[in-house]
Amino acid sequence: MARAEFARVSLRERQSIEPYLKQKPVPLGRIAQALGLQVLVSSLPAGVSGKIEKTGDNFTIRLNRNESRERQRFTLAHEIAHFLLHKDILQRTGEIEDTVLYRSGQPQRIEFEANRLAADLIMPDEGIESDLRRLQTRFTEEAFDAVASEWQVSKAALEIKLGPVYS
Repeated sequence: MARAEFARVSLRERQSIEPYLKQKPVPLGRIAQALGLQVLVSSLPAGVSGKIEKTGDNFTIRLNRNESRERQRFTLAHEIAHFLLHKDILQRTGEIEDTVLYRSGQPQRIEFEANRLAADLIMPDEGIESDLRRLQTRFTEEAFDAVASEWQVSKAALEIKLGPVYS
C-alpha cells in the first residue's frame, strides 16, 4: 500500500496487520483482534453504520446489526482506519462522532482519510491488482459485481478503491 494514509500508520501496527492483507477476502476481525480492538455487532440508530469509542484503556468498534454484511465489513475497515489514523482524537474525545468532528472543522478530511485507508485495508493493492487488470480488459457490470463479491465488499466500496475511472 503506497497511499499517504498507510504511511502514517506506525511500523508496529503495520507489522501486526500486513500478514492479513495477503488473504482474500481480508479477515478484518483478525486485524481488529491483532490491534487489540473489541468488535461488537449492536443495535445502533438508523443512519449510523458504526462507531469507535474508548472503553477504559481499550477501544471498541460497534457495527450496526441491521446493515448488510458488505456494509458491516467496510464500516469495520473504516473504524479500524480511524483507530490507526486518528487515535489522538479518540484519546481526547473518547469517540469519533459527527458532532465532535464538526466542531473541530475537520470532518471531511478525517472521513476522507478513513475511507481511503478502509478501502486499502479491505482491498489491498497487492491483492486486487489482478482484478484491476481483468476489469481493464473486460469492464462489464457483471465483472465489476464479481470483483466486489470476491472481496466481500459493496460496489460503492469498490468504487472508492478504484476511483472515478471505474465508477
